[in-house]
Amino acid sequence: MAVKKKKTGGRKGKARGKAKKRFLPTKLRAIFRILSRIFWALLGFQAATVFVFAFVNPPTDFYMLSESRRLGGVKQDWVRLEDVSANMGRAVVAAEDANFCQHWGFDLGAIRAVVTSGGKRLRGASTLSQQVAKNVFLWPDRSWFRKALEAETTLMLELLWSKRRIVEVYINVAEFDEGVFGVGAAAPYYFGVKAKNLTLEQAARLAAVLPNPKGRSASRPSAKTLRRVKAIISGARTIEADGRDRCFQ
Repeated sequence: MAVKKKKTGGRKGKARGKAKKRFLPTKLRAIFRILSRIFWALLGFQAATVFVFAFVNPPTDFYMLSESRRLGGVKQDWVRLEDVSANMGRAVVAAEDANFCQHWGFDLGAIRAVVTSGGKRLRGASTLSQQVAKNVFLWPDRSWFRKALEAETTLMLELLWSKRRIVEVYINVAEFDEGVFGVGAAAPYYFGVKAKNLTLEQAARLAAVLPNPKGRSASRPSAKTLRRVKAIISGARTIEADGRDRCFQ
């Protein structure tokens, strides 16, 4: 007479399967918790750094460091915004971001113009806030990841910095000639004057070399650069007249 064997393997297999299914989500949750903690720690560190630089001048940035290594040193003389001619602030805003006082880091009108033009109109789409975020806190790159970081850092700047501070840092880290960074070094280099004594035309000439200081000269401007200088002077006067300079003056 045949003896029936008990089917114990099936139950054990099902138990092992259930334990495995329970283990997998537990492991995933643990990984997610670790990644979440890393993310919030990095975000907190970034916020703390941005907050500190609202009061402490950034010592350098990635691009300045690379140029310093390449050239064997760079010129930079940091000056406070109150020690810079008001013409300079108006000139860079007129040249780079005419609606600076009216936006929260992104000029949606300029972005819309770039999109509708099929990417042909690129000037003016990047605000001063975006350029400071890119120049001071990030590295030169065109990847989508860097762009995403730039957008996030821009929002943080607008939240933690004043508009005056954004303009101050911008004019102190912008490159005005090969190895010449900031208006404190550019004013005597080009015109033999201090930053606080810049005339409107001189300030417009400095602003006109941006964002291509290696291809343009403020002291020996080309006909094309001179046309840009005239447009910047006109824009600076308009900004002063209609009050669009109040947030940084």
